[in-house]
Amino acid sequence: MEPPPLTPGTLYLVATPIGNLEDITLRALRVLRECSVVAAEDTRRSGQLLKHFDISKPLVSCFQFNEARRSEEIIERLRRGETIALVTDAGSPGISDPGGRVVEAALKAGLRVEPVPGPCALVAALTAGGLPTDEFHFVGFLPHKSGQRRTRLESLKPVDGTLVFYESPYRIQKLLGELDAVFPDRTIVLARELTKKFEEFLRGKPAELLVLAQKRSLKGEFVVMIGPAEQQCEPSPADDNSERKASYP
Repeated sequence: MEPPPLTPGTLYLVATPIGNLEDITLRALRVLRECSVVAAEDTRRSGQLLKHFDISKPLVSCFQFNEARRSEEIIERLRRGETIALVTDAGSPGISDPGGRVVEAALKAGLRVEPVPGPCALVAALTAGGLPTDEFHFVGFLPHKSGQRRTRLESLKPVDGTLVFYESPYRIQKLLGELDAVFPDRTIVLARELTKKFEEFLRGKPAELLVLAQKRSLKGEFVVMIGPAEQQCEPSPADDNSERKASYP
């Protein structure tokens, strides 16, 4: 059975792989092939993705610093009946990535927005992290300034469920030190290089993981999870429960 054609005047939010290109969905590929234009956080990176799958489409940039201005152009294109696929560098648009302003503008204009779900680092980390998933709180990226970060972490102490952050490798040691001060008895899970060759999950108390981070270089983007106060699971940080994944350059 042939899938229905794309609906004119629709903004499609297309999730793209966070590492392993095999995670692209058949629906995502169809939307990227059939849309009028691809609005991308980084046209060079998205261009490489399209080239890998032998897709040729016009690309326009839509990133943090031009999203408000670009939204106007996208709305006009949609009003003319074009179909636009919005993508970010990796994962689902709008999840700690550009996209929210475009979606808001499209909805205010009475236009159709359709998600094309797929890879998401948040979901991937939670499902394999071993912490409770019945209730969780996604924080995204913490503030860069130490005082603001500490204040934000302190404000999250009463929050129930698993806490989830995104963090860069350049600040992971600093974050672990802050977690040791604010959440010393909580179980922490660090998920890095998700879906890639060196995918790894590290588990333990903040102090244990801090020692580990000081002994070896931890590279790649991180999803950091903090178990709830009553969480009793305390595997050793050496428990690497990781799997080698096929990946692409």
